[in-house]
Amino acid sequence: MRLEKKSPCKVNLLLNILGRRADGFHELESVLHPVKLYDQLTFRRRSAGVELSCSDANLPADAQNLVHRAATAFLQAAGINEGVAIRLEKKIPLAAGLGGGSGNAAATLIALNELFDQPLAAVKLNELAAALGSDVPFFLQDRPALATGRGEKIRSLDFFPALRGKALLLIHPGFGISTAWAYQALARFPAALNGRPGRAQELISNLQTNNWPAVADGFYNSLEAPALEKYPILGLFQEFLRAHGALATLMSGSGSTTFALFENVSAAGALLDQFKARFGETCWTAVAPV
Repeated sequence: MRLEKKSPCKVNLLLNILGRRADGFHELESVLHPVKLYDQLTFRRRSAGVELSCSDANLPADAQNLVHRAATAFLQAAGINEGVAIRLEKKIPLAAGLGGGSGNAAATLIALNELFDQPLAAVKLNELAAALGSDVPFFLQDRPALATGRGEKIRSLDFFPALRGKALLLIHPGFGISTAWAYQALARFPAALNGRPGRAQELISNLQTNNWPAVADGFYNSLEAPALEKYPILGLFQEFLRAHGALATLMSGSGSTTFALFENVSAAGALLDQFKARFGETCWTAVAPV
């Protein structure tokens, strides 16, 4: 039996770090939104073991890969003696702040549960997802969500009226930003490391309205403090996007992808042409409806 799954990415409309925890993680509140851009995974049962191949040669195909780790964890948790062969076609850039790898891992858990006739309950899948990484549980569902804790506690939300009909322009500059570095660098930015609680609920409330000044003001990412200092090109991207009609701009996650919101796909596409004329065509770019 062969099974195919599309694996979406995400943007953080807000990532508010609330301080460092005793366990070494950071307490946070984040508002995440799925993005209609996808990697593709194909699954096939085999006699034993996990066999992973990937279209991107820069991505390891062994236990360093979240997909491989997700498959191994699933088979062990379900007590399955068979194995699985997985093919991963990557479209989403690596180390981009878009959660591509986390989405791949979640898609793997969902797909294998289907492929092997649903041996695990949703609560167990969520437990496996949280152990794999903070963003992975978000991708077990397909809606916006509020993430708390270290990011693994997910509360699904209704789609936001303020974003209805809007479009995203995403720009990846061609280099990644280490998540570990970004969090470690926060120590030099006390205000960003110890954010004001409640920003997430304020943004969620504003997204229920069409008051765009309030919505745009609520977009916030603590990790921009170290990232934009080290990589000023990201700030230049944002200045250009805002000056040319973006409703809001923000770096997603730990970066390095910057995204901008526009009234519609046509407006986002038009500015993409202007962006390429200004900055060239070396960046990975994409337009997606919200």
